[in-house]
Amino acid sequence: MLYFDHNATTPIAPEVAEVMAAALRDVYGNASSAHSAGQRARQHLENARRMIAQILGASPTEFAFTSGGTEANNLAILGLVRNINAEKKHVVTSTIEHPAVLESCRQLEREGVEVSYVPVSPDGLIDANLIRRSLRNETVLLSVMHANNELGTIQPIEEIAVLIRELRNNGRNIFLHSDGVQAFGKIDSRVDRLGVDLYSISAHKIFGPPGIGGLYVRRGVPLERIQFGGHHERERRPGTENVPAAMAFARAAELCTIDTRELRDSFEREVLARVPGIEINGNRESRLPNTSNLLCHGLSGEALLIALDMRGIAVSTGSACSSGAVEPSHVLLAIGRNREEARSSVRFSFGRYNTFEDVQMLIDAVAVCVGKLRSATGWEKQVVA
Repeated sequence: MLYFDHNATTPIAPEVAEVMAAALRDVYGNASSAHSAGQRARQHLENARRMIAQILGASPTEFAFTSGGTEANNLAILGLVRNINAEKKHVVTSTIEHPAVLESCRQLEREGVEVSYVPVSPDGLIDANLIRRSLRNETVLLSVMHANNELGTIQPIEEIAVLIRELRNNGRNIFLHSDGVQAFGKIDSRVDRLGVDLYSISAHKIFGPPGIGGLYVRRGVPLERIQFGGHHERERRPGTENVPAAMAFARAAELCTIDTRELRDSFEREVLARVPGIEINGNRESRLPNTSNLLCHGLSGEALLIALDMRGIAVSTGSACSSGAVEPSHVLLAIGRNREEARSSVRFSFGRYNTFEDVQMLIDAVAVCVGKLRSATGWEKQVVA
């Protein structure tokens, strides 16, 4: 299997697997227990927290472990907005957010909170001026992802953070959350530089294990837990801590030094040269170094995914399956692609174990599969006519 779907999840790195396997065998105490086995587990947990917090540019007390990015996003959005005492509350987010953010916002709407969804440009970028115009006196939270999971586009979080700080300095009770799940480990994600109040991350996007993530919570942010049952993670998230996964997460974060930009650029350059009728979705400059989303005219992206899978190559359409029907990507629709174009798009996301030889095999396979699929639909004849 040649794997080019790293934005969905990554294989666990051998060094990370070794840490987790050893921890599962040896670090069996409950980190909240007073005996020596529990305190040993606590020490490993706090070491992992310190390591990740240092990479994030945060204090260890500002970082809470979660079960993943989805829980971190839910905790950030629901935990903050519900805890703000105001007669009217307004939240602002973008139209291209991950479902974990969008569905959290829809839940707030059901609770009586008004939410504004800011559109993006055709290249998938958010205009900070649009953000400014969408804010109101009753706005309590702005949630904008750092990097998009489908397009890879990187949003101007630092510029937006300056705006939020200005408002807060003028007495406004407003906070900034960013979903950093796709960004962390691929680009600079230091929260002290970004200026965010809350920042979500996840291990399985950076060659760590699934089932573990985290949330940065700037000191002083009024976050309230959304689950109940214990006093763990400084009252932010109850439940017995997953120490082996936390240790593995920290090791994965240490290893995030691989840049796959050359692989991605080589792939795009050759595919665009060899195969007509292909466009790159999203901004070509301000995006993650590992992500390429291609619109392949004249075929179904799902059909191309299946054709590549039959050749042992894994990619993604970025679409979600709902009630048995494949729906076009809300992200591609948000940048102005029509439903047919959205369904004709495929995402390729590269990772640390991909090689130039792998990429050449991918290029050859894409060229062959696209040609065969278009021949079956007669697309090339229609274009000539």
